[in-house]
Amino acid sequence: MNFQVTIDSIKDIRADLEVVVVVDKKFKHPFVQDKKVLKRMGFGGSQGEVALVATHNRLYVGSNSLKSQDIRPAIASAMRSLIGKKSYKSIKIATYLSHTKCTATLRAMAEGMVLGSYTFDRYKSKKQKSSIKDVTISLEGYAEHEVTLDSALRAVHYAEILADSTNFTRDIVNTTPEDCYPETLAEIAQKLSNNSGLKCEIIKPKRLAKEGMHTLLAVARASRHKPRVIHLAHKPKNPKAVVTLVGKGLTYDSGGLSLKPADFMVTMKSDKSGGSAVLGIMKAVSEMNLPIEVHGFVGAVENMIGGDAYKPDDVLTAKNGKTIEVRNTDAEGRLVLADVLCYAQQEIKADYIFDMATLTGACVVGVGHYTSGIMSNASEVSELVVKSAHNAGELATKLEFNTYLKDTLKSQIADICNISNTRYGGAITAGQFLSEFIDEHHKDKWAHIDIAGPAFVEHEWGENPHGASGAGVRMMTTLLEKLSKTQTHK
Repeated sequence: MNFQVTIDSIKDIRADLEVVVVVDKKFKHPFVQDKKVLKRMGFGGSQGEVALVATHNRLYVGSNSLKSQDIRPAIASAMRSLIGKKSYKSIKIATYLSHTKCTATLRAMAEGMVLGSYTFDRYKSKKQKSSIKDVTISLEGYAEHEVTLDSALRAVHYAEILADSTNFTRDIVNTTPEDCYPETLAEIAQKLSNNSGLKCEIIKPKRLAKEGMHTLLAVARASRHKPRVIHLAHKPKNPKAVVTLVGKGLTYDSGGLSLKPADFMVTMKSDKSGGSAVLGIMKAVSEMNLPIEVHGFVGAVENMIGGDAYKPDDVLTAKNGKTIEVRNTDAEGRLVLADVLCYAQQEIKADYIFDMATLTGACVVGVGHYTSGIMSNASEVSELVVKSAHNAGELATKLEFNTYLKDTLKSQIADICNISNTRYGGAITAGQFLSEFIDEHHKDKWAHIDIAGPAFVEHEWGENPHGASGAGVRMMTTLLEKLSKTQTHK
């Protein structure tokens, strides 16, 4: 998709189709030129409602407000409605700003266009894609808000990078476990490195054993696909901050010997969403060339069953020496993350460390399909993530740690259990389990992000399609952008 930003009036721009946003059901605005036709069509202008007036080559979409969180999904709905319509190859749109000199809504518009045009048809015999190739954005505004051409161009450029990186992540998550396994993730990372300034290191089983990453290896050992730990690095000169990202890359999770019910095994290709998001974030950071040092670690593993599978009642020793009583082999993601977190902290002393994972169904039960749960030992760190999520158009909420739930992880035969002794508060107890593998240096610089809800949903919502959403990419890249402007590396 090719973007062009111009100061030309919207009426002077040639395109196959004009996209018009009806804001807050205000049909009297001059941009809305087909009021009678829209009325006959029954178009009310509600959020995401779309009406194509083909005779005048105009596509209308409703938005509740000029705020980014409404404009982004509205534009995405408009673009989604054009998928498969081959007669439209170029569109034009005016600028919708909520404040003078603020490009946030403009950036949301461009993101919505790329995100809404996404399709995943790799396994379809008949392909349906968006035919839109060219997008022209006029700086003629819906409201009397001004923005400079330079700032508009920068906003659209960053939006395109971020949305493309999100779609890159969606593709990885949507790929089946037969076609995407640990070695595949490593190959994707290596290719990403080859096409960018990122440095890449792939750690294979022999070195994993030498590094003492025995909990990760235990989870992996029943699979024919050997595990990998991926380390991507963006290292500019004189970075403003150093940030470590750790992602759970379970390319498939059967539950192990604590086998999942059949219904729950479907969509488990999505258990690599955290690791896939880390790859997408690293892609965005590299292309934006942010003045911040970022390290992305992915624990790529497949959790299967077999005669050599790890078992409930096993006691495993993590990289930091802590022993773990296994009471459920389906609580495997935290075992993989435990070792990768320890390894990442050994390699990099960071200003912040964030891990991302589709870790618990309990988080989905607690906050729903669309929201990520944020946990940390330090309130200000979790608040930083929540604010960045909201600024990026993702939903996130804090889940508070407490000592009573932590007590439920106690083991009589090891240092800690991999699940709690209560069925309640499972998202929080999983986060508190991970906190046991955060060292003193990073103790108050770490946050755990449970993306189990929004990472993969089997229906369209907002700017997201059926399936993978790329959850976490926009949230964390927005946070990294903020840190690159405000943080000073210590």
